[in-house]
Amino acid sequence: MAEEKKQEKKNNTKKSEKPEAEKKEKQTESKEKQTEEKKQPKKNIKKAPEFKGEYIKTLGRRKKSVAQVRMYKEGSGQVVVNGISADDYFKKTRSATVFQPIKLTSAKDFDFSILVKGGGKGAQCEACRHGIARALVAFDEEYKLPIKAKGWMTRDPRRVERKKPGLKKARRSPQWSKR
Repeated sequence: MAEEKKQEKKNNTKKSEKPEAEKKEKQTESKEKQTEEKKQPKKNIKKAPEFKGEYIKTLGRRKKSVAQVRMYKEGSGQVVVNGISADDYFKKTRSATVFQPIKLTSAKDFDFSILVKGGGKGAQCEACRHGIARALVAFDEEYKLPIKAKGWMTRDPRRVERKKPGLKKARRSPQWSKR
């Protein structure tokens, strides 16, 4: 009986070794596939054309984001952010906020080239809107009243509050224990 048990243990170890080797092979194959997928671009993003001609240059800011906006006077209504169209750079909901001043003033014969740095996508989007609003007002003072009524001309001064010593975050104190 002791011999039979030893043989069963040997058989069990041989069976368990095979699946482990197969698992390792599958893992290396999946890692190779993932690296190949990373190399390929996720979307077919088209590079936007570069604009030529006279332009008005303005700045837009929000939190840590800074947007350098160039508004070209003769254009077709395209908005390019960091070399990519605004719809591809931002998601649909965020790209709508970029176009808000253009839709409000119905000024569709301008092209906008925007360079944005810093912050997250939300802050970058609002910085672009701020810069576009300033450019439209610089072009024509009549646009100032409707844009200012919406609050797009003023720079939003809110920023992230700094962390204080002795606290976990800006205002969050450590958990209080009775004993």
